[in-house]
Amino acid sequence: MGRDISLVTPYGPVNAWRADPPHGAAPRGALLVIQEIFGVNAHIRSVADGYAAAGYVALAPAVFDPVARNVELSYDAEGVSRGRALVASLGTERALGVLRAGRDLLQAQGHRRVGAVGFCWGGTLAFLANARLGMLAASYYGAQTLPFLEEPLQAPMLFHFGADDPSIPPEAIERHRTLQPDAEVRVHPGGHGFNRDIDPNHYHAQSATSARRATLAFLDAALRREPTP
Repeated sequence: MGRDISLVTPYGPVNAWRADPPHGAAPRGALLVIQEIFGVNAHIRSVADGYAAAGYVALAPAVFDPVARNVELSYDAEGVSRGRALVASLGTERALGVLRAGRDLLQAQGHRRVGAVGFCWGGTLAFLANARLGMLAASYYGAQTLPFLEEPLQAPMLFHFGADDPSIPPEAIERHRTLQPDAEVRVHPGGHGFNRDIDPNHYHAQSATSARRATLAFLDAALRREPTP
């Protein structure tokens, strides 16, 4: 369903996986799918394809491209170590610059409001895309969001967490509720990475299905609201 495209960014060209609704159907909206630390791999491409099948234009930028192109890492200790190193090398501002370029492309193509759905590190970036870029966003298990939580939201926000995620304990989830009272917070059975269906060590089918249903309802409602002037 999807295809590779190239984004123009301040850091040079960045690859992105783009998936469109099937059979020329009018899109319900547009969104960025924001990668984990493992890159735009088969899982992230599948997530984007799934949102396209649900009626959305879905764009997954390869956020690491300014420092390392075509990154697809395995879900093992070596992959985690390499992914974390790339996050540190890239930095938050360049990551958000790539997302801004993706949003701007979609807006230039006629999508007035663009949402974001991010996972793990991408979940934190989804929150920052809301607070700093004004994008409505759904964040899945963004374990690095706590230092930024006092930044005010600019658009509707949905958080998903796993009840048994050691990287986001109950007190951290409660901080999200306290510091962002206007956001929707959902806690699901399972741990970190519960949506990662190609990783049997983390996937929780019931939670993935429930979270997707809630995210689709959130997107449908939020993307249909008129932007605040």
